Amino acid sequence: MVISRQQESPKCDIFINEIKLKQTEKLKYLGTIISNDGKTNREISARTAQAKINFLKMKTILTNKHISIETRKRALHCYIEPVLMYGCEAWTISKQIQNKLEATEMWFLRRMLRIPWTAKKTNERVLNEANKRRSLVRTIRKRQATFLGHVMRRGKLEHLVTTGKFEGKRSRGRQREKIMDGLPHGLDQEKCQIYWPPPKIRICGGT
Repeated sequence: MVISRQQESPKCDIFINEIKLKQTEKLKYLGTIISNDGKTNREISARTAQAKINFLKMKTILTNKHISIETRKRALHCYIEPVLMYGCEAWTISKQIQNKLEATEMWFLRRMLRIPWTAKKTNERVLNEANKRRSLVRTIRKRQATFLGHVMRRGKLEHLVTTGKFEGKRSRGRQREKIMDGLPHGLDQEKCQIYWPPPKIRICGGT
């Protein structure tokens, strides 16, 4: 795999014992999809779809009105949300991805309360009926901040990759959003105390 910002990935021929390895656009490693564009959109879409499948498997419990909504929310938190948030510490959450995650959170609640789309109830009203507030994106941000703390304390290769700065010019056009870009906003919402921004490490000779 060649990770690049280009529309078409550069060709790279690698031979092992005179056997040419197949170049791929994506692969799954330890349950996480890695794409050749370096983005996490495919992984988040796959996680969202898998969480919805698991929700439907537990539909008889999660939509059962004879079970209190508090118990069903706990079941959702224990069995469905971990499937969705697997590996979220490495996600880059843009505004579009955040809207998608919040829509998925509302998808769960509307089906738990058996609210059809024809009811035309606002998200705020659904949240009030469920006695809940949006927490999915906030939880992801907290997990990312916790993981960042581990990286900073270790001071190993992960710290260098996260805080390092390569010499060279930026590419033309709008720059991609990085995981570090959205994290300060999430930390401000949680009122977490952390030294920000982290110290930069300059790597000479990079491109």
